[in-house]
Amino acid sequence: MQDYTLKKSLGQHFLKDEKILEKIMQALSQTSFTRLLEVGPGGGALTKHLLQLQGIEFKAVELDEEKVVYLEKTYPDIQGKLIHQSILETAPPFEAPFTVIGNFPYNISSQILFKVLDWKELVPSVFGMFQKEVAQRIASKEGSKDYGILSVLIQAHYEVTYLFDVPASAFNPPPKVISGVIELKRRETTEAVASDKKFKLLVKTAFNQRRKMLRNAVKGLFDPEYLKDEIFNKRAEQLSVADFARLTFKMQ
Repeated sequence: MQDYTLKKSLGQHFLKDEKILEKIMQALSQTSFTRLLEVGPGGGALTKHLLQLQGIEFKAVELDEEKVVYLEKTYPDIQGKLIHQSILETAPPFEAPFTVIGNFPYNISSQILFKVLDWKELVPSVFGMFQKEVAQRIASKEGSKDYGILSVLIQAHYEVTYLFDVPASAFNPPPKVISGVIELKRRETTEAVASDKKFKLLVKTAFNQRRKMLRNAVKGLFDPEYLKDEIFNKRAEQLSVADFARLTFKMQ
């Protein structure tokens, strides 16, 4: 009998399907790492497997005090390894590179990825579970209707692989959506950009009016003369990460 409550406000849906947990652990075992951060361990379904990994430093970040108490009582090995705060406000938990894993709370999953981007120098790989449509968005390539801000900003630094679907029945309580697990591996070489700030601004501005031709969507960012270039005849979703990166050098 579980002695904790599930909090809707924190987007809590806990994994209970051991087959899915095995698949996640199998995917994780293909990567070498010595430090691991779990985001949102919740009831500890995945945590209990992660705590058994030999020869690694493990930490977990959990906002919900009730879950912290439950985890420390149920898994004594986790003592001293829990960071009791929001992942969005956490400083990097290790000074050397670490892998991130988690069944991310759906209501902040995109923000968690932006946090990973802030830490990109320290995070070579991520294994995350998301709502399926978010996972597809992160993994989609140019030309797809799912391709957007998240796809470009993540893929500028990481190769994304969509690993597998997770049915609603694998959770307690079952969410109303299918989930998906994806893997991010940091790219060995990245496209040169004028600055991260310009890159973000360009991508967000372009996709905020994604139905418009690029020329109209981003006209405030470029010299009118340069806007005659034929690349501006395209829509945002037709541009590759490399296209966006190149354009940052022409911004005003």
